[in-house]
Amino acid sequence: MQTSADRQDRHHYPAHWEADVVLRDGGTARIRPITVDDADRLVSFYEQVSDESKYYRFFAPYPRLSAKDVHRFTHHDFVDRVGLAATVGGEFIATVRYDRIGTDGMPASAPADEAEVAFLVQDAHQGRGVASALLEHIAAVARERGIRRFAAEVLPANNKMIKVFTDAGYTQKRSFEDGVVRLEFGLEPTDRSLAVQRAREQRAEARSVRRLLAPGSVAVVGVGRAPGGVGRSVLGNIRDAGYPGRLHAVNKAFPEDLEEVDGVPAYRSVRDIDGHVDLAVVAVPAEHVPAVVAECGEHGVQGLVVLSAGYAESGPEGRERQRALVRAARAYGMRTIGPNAFGIVNTAPDVRLNASLAPEMPRPGRIGLFAQSGAIGIALLSRLHRRGGGVTGVTGVSTFVSAGNRADVSGNDVLQYWYDDPETDVALMYLESIGNPRKFTRLARRTAAAKPLVVVQGTGTAPQGHTVRATRLPYATVSALLRQAGVIRVDTITELVDAGLLLARQPLPAGPRVAILGNSESLGVLTYDRCVAEGLRPARPVDLTTGATAEDFHRALAAALADGTNDAVVVTAIPAIGEASPGDAELAQALRSAAAAVPGKPVLVVHVELGGLAEALSAAASTAPRAADKAPGTEGGAPAPPGREDTRRPVQRQAGTVPGRPPGAVPGRPPAGVPEPPGAAPEQSPGVVPSPPEGTRLIPAYPAAERAVRALSEAVRYAQWRREAADPGKVPEYDDIDERGAARLIQGLLERGEGLTISAAETCELLGKYGIPVRRAFPAPTPSGAAEAARALGYPVALKATAPHLRHRADLGGVRLDLADEEQLLRAYAELTELFGRPEELRPVVQAMAPRGVDTVVRAVIDPAAGAVLSFGLAGAASQLLGDMAHRLVPVTDRDATSLVRSIRTAPLLFGWRGSTPVDTPALEELLLRVSRLVDDHPEVVAVTLEPVVVAPHGTSVLGATVRLAPPPARDDLGPRTMPAY
Repeated sequence: MQTSADRQDRHHYPAHWEADVVLRDGGTARIRPITVDDADRLVSFYEQVSDESKYYRFFAPYPRLSAKDVHRFTHHDFVDRVGLAATVGGEFIATVRYDRIGTDGMPASAPADEAEVAFLVQDAHQGRGVASALLEHIAAVARERGIRRFAAEVLPANNKMIKVFTDAGYTQKRSFEDGVVRLEFGLEPTDRSLAVQRAREQRAEARSVRRLLAPGSVAVVGVGRAPGGVGRSVLGNIRDAGYPGRLHAVNKAFPEDLEEVDGVPAYRSVRDIDGHVDLAVVAVPAEHVPAVVAECGEHGVQGLVVLSAGYAESGPEGRERQRALVRAARAYGMRTIGPNAFGIVNTAPDVRLNASLAPEMPRPGRIGLFAQSGAIGIALLSRLHRRGGGVTGVTGVSTFVSAGNRADVSGNDVLQYWYDDPETDVALMYLESIGNPRKFTRLARRTAAAKPLVVVQGTGTAPQGHTVRATRLPYATVSALLRQAGVIRVDTITELVDAGLLLARQPLPAGPRVAILGNSESLGVLTYDRCVAEGLRPARPVDLTTGATAEDFHRALAAALADGTNDAVVVTAIPAIGEASPGDAELAQALRSAAAAVPGKPVLVVHVELGGLAEALSAAASTAPRAADKAPGTEGGAPAPPGREDTRRPVQRQAGTVPGRPPGAVPGRPPAGVPEPPGAAPEQSPGVVPSPPEGTRLIPAYPAAERAVRALSEAVRYAQWRREAADPGKVPEYDDIDERGAARLIQGLLERGEGLTISAAETCELLGKYGIPVRRAFPAPTPSGAAEAARALGYPVALKATAPHLRHRADLGGVRLDLADEEQLLRAYAELTELFGRPEELRPVVQAMAPRGVDTVVRAVIDPAAGAVLSFGLAGAASQLLGDMAHRLVPVTDRDATSLVRSIRTAPLLFGWRGSTPVDTPALEELLLRVSRLVDDHPEVVAVTLEPVVVAPHGTSVLGATVRLAPPPARDDLGPRTMPAY
């Protein structure tokens, strides 16, 4: 009789079980099923395992595998017997297998749902998290094959393996018998197992990026023999930045007797380098890259930065070349930035790595920068480094990554690194596309809770070189979901830098109240107007007059910061006229010393034609700025705008004095009466901008009011999100929800087909199980049928045409309301058929009248890339023409539902606009929560539309509903950790 062990490939080879994973130390491995072709690999692997590890696996000395063992461990049916291997460079480094067993512990087949599991990890790779990754994947395979529990027997001394099981987060039962620890655990993911998995994912991916950004040794492959060229330029940039590690120049065309290039040791191959290489920067033509990757992999290089072009951005042939590059690099455990990358930068003093095409090393600072586009990366570095585009003030960079085609390392990986990087306070990202929106949103929410994340998002059309998951969500919807996750969404790289400067230098505002002060009334008014337009609450501007001294600015700023009715201060400044006007350094010192006294409130400066003020405000020993770009301002005689009462008096100069610097004031020092910051530098020579002491809070300055106010408004909204994120609310439970009944109904309906829009009656039944009643509409194919339906419903009724071109278009006259009796009904029926055609074209229906209110629309859809999304808006032109819809990711909490209702621009219509009666928004929020629960509980419900939903002063009425069912899309975020497939 043939046993299951002899039935190799009872199922076809499960290629979908293959996966690349990032290990605990940041390296990579490939996990795949073990087949009959792996006999030699298995024997070689076993020979490299220590006797102790073999003893722990087999509970006895087991020096070598017999031919029978090899056959057993390589022949699987992929159902009851499954083996997986983790490989690096094509060779096994670890294995795991399960055997299905019955209640008696003997081999069994389905419907038995328990299996024994066992691991073996090569000693050289223990401690890298290989077993934990294999456990996640073998558990996913087992669930797919109907296995619900694992059992494992472990020797008590095998603490490492016991820890693998106990740390996994599954619900466990432990027993001890005959000197062996027996562990049993269910395989359904739990909140704890998902949390463990995601924590491991974060640590592994962060370390993989850290290995790229902080290498101990670097080889530049493709260094030209003559000056110029990409490779030679990058080599010079690394050397000139002061990189302290070992640096190597590589080119197979070097003469054999060449020992150095530009003072750097030269080699013809990476293999010739004596010692390990952590990072290889590849700058050779695309056709030569595969040979370089093989050399690097065989030499043990940990990561690659591929600057070479000619990949997916060049067409189908290049796309296949890119896939081969990633497969080859991962086979050797290497991660790859690029191809077609601009490079990477790390300004940490112990790293000082400029492995990029940027000719100058950016100034050290607290901003992390990620760009998929090399050109945009250049622009961002330039704006931060040279204050280009009029951005005043200088803030340095902690790390910079230009991912190019991001074939491997993506923005998600860099987010994982920045999340707990102590050198990065603010993350700025330019994303031309989002490869995995579901994961990016999850990571962004976690990162934004710890530090600001500012993103410029592409228009939704991915560059040719990017592999992006298809999404059916509009660009505006994806943007809204990012904002829900705490992402500060801006539209241009100018706004990206503006927001980054503020968030890197100043504390978050406690609210939207803004004080405005300065020496120009018109600039103050302009700032006030922009604050109102951005939804802030500005006070009346305080005009210090054009003769204001540095001391005047200091006193006014100190008073504004001390005022408890202000959450932030915007200082406006224009050049003063007169020989004794305050110098730039003097004014900057005055503002900084005032701000230092109240460190909890942000201060911004709007400057016009003050070439040195920006430098003075942001001067620091490590960030000496260049000359500021200048932007002209305007003067005007606009009257003071209305606003909340201002209890302060504008600072006035004493009558009869000449505007200017107080007697004895020294350039570069605070004027008389202005205290010096602690640790202030001694007196400087005239004309020299002093550097503030270490730790001094820098004040961002902007050349235009609208830019400063826009940055401040983003900071206000982000601060509000941070406060709300601390208490995200809860998903309420409703006693009247019949989840099991809905599941049975859905299962029965799906048996009719894989994707279908269910009937009106079935829709009403399904929604009813979640406490969502729908007012039935009865078909009225004839006047008599309409009258019969009306009698069954009771008057008054509504008569509606439901043809696609008339549905939800009351403005076209296809709806007749408040029909009080049969006579009115028949007259309305005749009018509709006369206006729009025969009944079979109109598809008229009769429906009971609902209480008057505001017509709204509620939608839910499961997107394969982003997940389940709940949307809300007003029905009709507001949502269809203007796109005034708000969106939230499912599951929606009670706080989410409250904010969803209030997020649309037309929300005032729900709250008594212009004297109308406010409607029942709590009932509307409950409806939203019930729809969210339905979609979250049953992923087979792939689309729900409720339109219209009439929200009355008391209660809601759902007048139309459609539901679509289909097998749910795969949830890779609930499965084992994997890297994007290639």
